Amino acid sequence: MFLNQEPRLAEFAGAVVEWQKRHGRHHLPWQGTRDAYRIWLSEIMLQQTQVATVVGYYERFLSRFPDIPALARASQDEVMPYWAGLGYYARARNLHRCAQELAAHWDGRFPDTPEQIATLPGIGRSTAAAIAAFAYGTRSPIMDGNVKRVFTRYFGIYGVSSQRATEQLLWKTAEEAVQAAPAALDMAAYTQGLMDLGSDCCTRGRPDCARCPLQAGCYAYAHGVQHELPTPKQKKASPERECKMLILHQEGSVLHQAGSILLEQQLSPGIWGGLWSLPQYGDASALEVACSNWGQPSNQAQKMAGLLHTFTHFKLHIEPWYVQCAATVVAEPGPRQAWVPVEKLASTALPAPVRKILGGLFDL
Repeated sequence: MFLNQEPRLAEFAGAVVEWQKRHGRHHLPWQGTRDAYRIWLSEIMLQQTQVATVVGYYERFLSRFPDIPALARASQDEVMPYWAGLGYYARARNLHRCAQELAAHWDGRFPDTPEQIATLPGIGRSTAAAIAAFAYGTRSPIMDGNVKRVFTRYFGIYGVSSQRATEQLLWKTAEEAVQAAPAALDMAAYTQGLMDLGSDCCTRGRPDCARCPLQAGCYAYAHGVQHELPTPKQKKASPERECKMLILHQEGSVLHQAGSILLEQQLSPGIWGGLWSLPQYGDASALEVACSNWGQPSNQAQKMAGLLHTFTHFKLHIEPWYVQCAATVVAEPGPRQAWVPVEKLASTALPAPVRKILGGLFDL
């Protein structure tokens, strides 16, 4: 339901732009560029991930893949190590697919309209609008999680924002705000300003209304309902799963003095699709069979401290088991398996919890 009957649309965008130019973020590595590739990369990395985490990944990724043709030429196996640890790995697979499509059908460049950009793999309506706004100055509104919070509070929009009717109203309001803005609107500053407001002032838990440039016209501030908006969706208990991971450590040799670890590449699509993980087993009997297949008595396996890893839709309890085997043991890895030298683990595309487990044993 839309409660703010007289939204100050004409003043909204201008107030956001003025605040952003004075108080917003200006020194992030992807700012100050019109390069759609760099803008796109930052937008994808920033989905579900904090700015402080993204900066290092962004710079390393660009160093290895400086442009669309370089990314398109690479294999997925070459790309995944530069994403490992960022999570939501479908983003990396779509990034790679998108670069290949741009190279094949768009002459290695981004199209210049949000509608065309949104047809590319892994790019939704809001991300497409952000790319168009930053790269081409297109007057196209965005609507990500932070922006939804600003709009629901300022305009008094009730209803769970992921529900179709509420989302349509949010988009309609965003479009009207852009249409009501002056023709000379700095679209890049407006788009960045909405993002900055949502992450800096209009935060989820403790909105800093005293510093907000929209305070005078804000419905939530006027009615004291900042903590009721956005309308919270009903929380569901996250299901919990368990697995055992086998750390099979082959002793060192002349070539690889620290030895090697057996890793298994995960299937795509999947939560860790394309990454290299420790072999996983559902229960103790499956782990025993695996140990015996490698000629290792299961009673020699050492149980390590467990680890809880939280995904978006479930929690995974990981129980690692360490087994050391002699360098003379020659075993042929199974499908999608490989012996990876310990000294190469740091540059291998490992899921975050696996990197943490192995980091407790080796200096990664």
